[in-house]
Formats: sequence, structure tokens, C-alpha cells
Amino acid sequence: MIVTNTSKTTHVRYLIVAMLFAASCFSYGDRAVLSVAGTTMQKLLSLDPAKFGILSSGFGWAYVLGQLPSGGLLDRFGSKRVYGIAIALMTLGAVLTGLAGYLPFAFIYVGVFVMRLFSGLAQSPIFPGNGRVVAAWFPTAERGVASAIFNASQYFALVAFAPIFGWLTQTYGWQSCFWFMAIVGLLLVVAWNRLVFNVREHPMISATEVETIEQGGGLVNLDSAATSSRKLTWSAVSQLLGQRMLVGIYIAQFCINTLTYFFITWFPIYLVQARHLSIIKSGFAAAIPALCGSVGGVLGGLCSDGLLRRGYSLTVARKAPIIAGMLLSVTMIACNYTNTQTVVMVFMSLAFFGKGFGALGWTVIADTSPRELIGVNGGLFNLFGNMSSITTPIVIGYLYKRTGSFNEPLIFVGASALVAIFSYLVIVGRIKRLELAPTGIA
Repeated sequence: MIVTNTSKTTHVRYLIVAMLFAASCFSYGDRAVLSVAGTTMQKLLSLDPAKFGILSSGFGWAYVLGQLPSGGLLDRFGSKRVYGIAIALMTLGAVLTGLAGYLPFAFIYVGVFVMRLFSGLAQSPIFPGNGRVVAAWFPTAERGVASAIFNASQYFALVAFAPIFGWLTQTYGWQSCFWFMAIVGLLLVVAWNRLVFNVREHPMISATEVETIEQGGGLVNLDSAATSSRKLTWSAVSQLLGQRMLVGIYIAQFCINTLTYFFITWFPIYLVQARHLSIIKSGFAAAIPALCGSVGGVLGGLCSDGLLRRGYSLTVARKAPIIAGMLLSVTMIACNYTNTQTVVMVFMSLAFFGKGFGALGWTVIADTSPRELIGVNGGLFNLFGNMSSITTPIVIGYLYKRTGSFNEPLIFVGASALVAIFSYLVIVGRIKRLELAPTGIA
């Protein structure tokens, strides 16, 4: 469709980022279910912390393996189609996981693990798709805020869903959380198909907005150019892996996501088992630091884009909030030295705020990806970053089982933030958009 709305200036891109936020909240809500229902499931299924850690990692195995193929599919078929199918499959995964709870007792653990694998694979296009949509719909000077908004979903999902999950688990059992998510998913499928289109094809966009996006560096033809002739190749992957800047970004994202997966897999359990809150209270308590993370995420994007508008280089504008945020996240280790719940919540809120403030990885990917390989690079970035979805629940479960304390797990998570800082300061170097050799695509 050719743009015909020329009578006024529109801001459809804000509607698009709102849809990305909603879809990402759904994705992170699905990932967080087990963390809230975890204490109940451990008792019902007689799981020790190590076994529960393995169960929580099930999502991550398939999610990681799906990153490169999903990036290739996004570049080949466009974001709207692939993303929309992903939301539908996520909804199906929620239904199937709930049904797994009614299997014979001996098969429930395996059934839930397999369904978490399915959910992880279904969700693999979501964040590469987010990065790709932002690159198409937003000028460079607005990408920090746009990426911060959808990235804040990982915190807001706990704010929105953790209290609901706590109440549902206590009242109706853990399976009810997945029925609830299935209903949310169905509504989201309808909204996505009605409201999301390629830039030039959106029925509500004006020619003025298209011009604003395009002149500001938005890749408005990105999805329109997606064709069946564009394929994922190992040559493309090897060229991306050969870039020191990208490797540094990948390493940092693995470390940053280690904090994310602590918060969405073990934090509510930490509140119940180490701080002795009830399941319902832990759901509400987990929402407080998560709200701080949401605020930090938006402020980090505003700070980054503000630095860019003030004339600072792209490198400074992106790195400064990341480093400041990761330094603030290290404060969680201080929780090991207090028994006062209020003080614990203050430190965790500071850490969550810092994690959100420094979570600009997707902005950096939108700024640096080769134009022909934004989906592939987003997939590769998310692959490395979400390896932590496998390692974090397993490592924390093992450390907790071995020591009977969360002290070592908190040190492990805090140290990851320091490694992220090292990676951005020492490995990444100057942040810029890459131009690869023609052999990078086929």
C-alpha cells in the first residue's frame, strides 16, 4: 500500500512501540510464571533446588537454539508475519503447559519441561523482531527510548503479572497461571494483526511521518524489502562473529541477561525461602523492584538519546548509561549483609533500577547491525545474551543447593554486572554501523 494520508502529521511509531511493549510483556510474563509458582511446584513435585533450576532452564535451551533461525526468518519474510506467528505459538504453548499439569504424576516434570522447550522456541523471534521493527520505524535519535520502552517489559511484566500469578497459584493452583496467559495471548494476536504493518504500508501513517523516520535514519523499506531470496548463511554469521565490537556486545549482553534471569526465575523464590514471605506477598514484593527497573529502563533510554542530542558521540551516549547502570546493579550483593526486609528491598530496587537503566543492548544492535543482516545480528545477539537463560537458573540452583544460602548466588549475579562493564570498556571500542562485504548475504 502506498502512503495516502498526507493531511496531518501522525505518530504511528508510538503505537508500534506500544505493541512491541505489550508483546514483550507477554513474553516475559510467560518466562516468569515458574518463578512465582516455583515454591508450590517444588513441594507438589518434590523438587530440590537443582532440579527446579533445570526445569526453569528448559525455556532457555530452545530459545537460544531458535535465535539464528528466527533472525533469518525475520530477514526473509518480514517482522509482521513472523512475529505474529510467534505470538500465536506462545499462546498455544501456555495452553499446553497448563495441560501438562494434568498428566500422571510421574510425567508432569517431563511434560512441563518439554512444553517450556516449545515456549522457548515459539518466543525466539520476539526480541530480534523488536530490534528489527525499531530499526525500521524509528530515527536514530529516538531509538534509545524506543528500545528502552520494549526492553522495560522484562520489569513491567513482573509488576503486572507477579501479583496475579501469586494470587492464582494460591487460590486455583499453578496451572491457572498458564490459562490466564493463554487468554492474554489470544487478545494480543488480534491486536497485532489489526494494528501492526510495515512502515509505508500502515493505513494510519502520514507521508510526513514516513519522511521524518527516513530522514532520521530509520530503515523504512526494511520489511518491504524482505523477500524469499534473502537467506541466512554461515558466511554472514562468520562475518558478524569476526567483528570485535559485536563480540564485546554479545559478551556484555550475556552478563546483563544473567541479572535479568535471576530476577525472573529465582527472585520471588528468594523472597519466599530466604526472606520468608508468603507466596502472595512475594508476588507483590517482587513487583516493587520490578517497577524500579521499568522506570530505570525508560530513563536510561532518555539519558542515552539526550546525550546524543547534546552532541556527544554515539559511543558515549550508549556506553555511559550501560556502565552507570551495571555499577548500580552490584548493590544487590549488600543484601547478604542485612536481615532487615526493608533494607533488602531497597538494595534490590536499586539493583533492578540500575539493570534497567543500563539495558541498552538492543539500542546498540539497532545502531550497529549491517542493514542487510539486522534480523540475523539480532538473533545472534539474543542467542549469546540468552545463553544466560540456561546457565543462570542452573548455576543459582546448584549454588543454593550446595550452600543452603543465597549469598553465593547474589555474588555470582553481581559479578556478572562487573564483567559487562569490562566488556563495554575494553572490548567493544567505538560504536558504529557495520558495512560488511557482499559475501555476507546470499
